[in-house]
Amino acid sequence: MDPVLNPYAPGAGRLPAALVGRDSQLDRWRIALDRIEAGRTAQPLVLYGLRGVGKTVLLTRFFSIARDRNWIVAQVEAGTGKSLREALGEALHAPLADLARPSAGKRLLKGLKTALSFKASYDTGGTWTFGLDLTESAGGGGADTGMFETDLHKLALDLSEAAEEEGVGLAILIDEAQDLTPEELAAVCSVAHIAGQRGWACTFALAGLPSLPRVLAEAKSYAERLFVFERIEQLDQTLARKALVKPAELESARWDDDAVTLIVQETSGYPYFLQQFGQETWNEAIGPELTLSDARVGAARGRAALDSGFFRARWDRATRAEQRYLRAMADDGDTGSASGDVAARLGRSVNSFGPVRANLIAKGLIFAPEHGVVAFTVPGMADFIQRQPDP
Repeated sequence: MDPVLNPYAPGAGRLPAALVGRDSQLDRWRIALDRIEAGRTAQPLVLYGLRGVGKTVLLTRFFSIARDRNWIVAQVEAGTGKSLREALGEALHAPLADLARPSAGKRLLKGLKTALSFKASYDTGGTWTFGLDLTESAGGGGADTGMFETDLHKLALDLSEAAEEEGVGLAILIDEAQDLTPEELAAVCSVAHIAGQRGWACTFALAGLPSLPRVLAEAKSYAERLFVFERIEQLDQTLARKALVKPAELESARWDDDAVTLIVQETSGYPYFLQQFGQETWNEAIGPELTLSDARVGAARGRAALDSGFFRARWDRATRAEQRYLRAMADDGDTGSASGDVAARLGRSVNSFGPVRANLIAKGLIFAPEHGVVAFTVPGMADFIQRQPDP
C-alpha cells in the first residue's frame, strides 16, 4: 500500500495515529491542570518504565494539552550534554516570548525579568529582550545566584505568578529524568514540594527508566509522597490489537484477524515494536487488507529493523568487557539478573564488576530495579544478544 499514507510511526516520541491504553494518565494530567486553574494544588506526575513503552509520547501529549490551554510550558530532556539550567531556560523562551506585550500585567513583566536573569546565569552574552524594556519593572530578576535550587525556586515562583495573572499555570516537563545530576534532582523535588505547599500555579511531570522512583527517593526522602508514580508498561492484547487496527481504519484499510494476532504476539504489545512492525506490514501489503502473509513479512522486516537500529545502537555502545557482562545477563532473559549470578558465570567476584556495572547503567543499557539485581532497559535485548555471534 501507499507508504506515504502509512499511518504507523515508529521513532522516539513520535505520536501514533492511535494513542491507546493511556487514558488514565491523560485524565490525571487534565485534572491536574483543571485543579491548578481553579486555584487548587495537584501532585506532580512521574512516568517510568522500559524504553519503547511510550513514556516520551505521553510526556509530549502532556505538553500539547498544556500548550493548547495557553499555559507556560517547557519540555526538556536530561542527559543531552546541557545542564537542566540551560535546557530549561531555552525551552521557556518561546512560550514567554508569545506572552510578552506592552499591555502585560505587573506579574508577567516581573516573570519575564526573572527569566532574563535566569538566562544570564548560564549565558552572559545572551540577547533576550522579549521586545520590552523591563528596566523599570518592579521586582523580578534574581535568578542568577549560581545556586541552582535557589534560582529554580525564584524562576518557578515568578513564572507561576505570571501564569496565574494570565489565568493559566506553569508546567515543567522533564524526560530521561534519571539522568539529572543529584543537585538537579534535589532542586526539582524541593521546588515541586514548595509549589504544592504554597499553592503556586505550577506543576511538574517527569519521565524516565524504572530506576527513576528510586533515584528520586535518594534525592529527597519525601519524594515517594511528593509525586504520583505511574508505571508505563506494554499494552495488553486487546489494546495492542486496537493500536494496530484503528490507524489502518483511518486510512480505509483493514487487518485480517490472524495477521493482527501474529503481530501482537511478535511484539509482546510494546508500543514502539507495534509501530515498527505495523509500518513494515503496511508497506508489504497490496491492500486494502493486511493479510497474514503480509504480517509474516512485516514481522521479519520489523525484527531486522529493530536489530539494526534499536538494539544494535545500544549493543555497539558497550565495550568488549561490558558486552561480556551483558551476555552473562542475557541467560536470564529480560526479567533481571542477580549480580552475584552474573559474576559467577564470568568467574569473578561481584565487586570486581562494579565499574562495568556502573558504566552500563550510565550508558542507559541496564538499570538496578533493586539492590543486587540488574536488568535491561529495553525489552527484547536478551534475545538480541543471544542472536549475536561470540567475538
